[in-house]
Amino acid sequence: MTSEETSPASRKELNAELKALLRRAYESGIDVEGGFECRNGIEHPDWDVIVTEVEKNDHSE
Repeated sequence: MTSEETSPASRKELNAELKALLRRAYESGIDVEGGFECRNGIEHPDWDVIVTEVEKNDHSE
């Protein structure tokens, strides 16, 4: 995140940022499916993120 970017203030904004990140990675040829460890040092919690491709439905954006 750069100094010009703002932090997400809601789950909806977080989802939008995650969607944009995954799209950019996919378009760059990165295999985004799988597990990712997010280690964040002492000040913040660590997370384990699992990304799986799902079947599109009629309501997909």
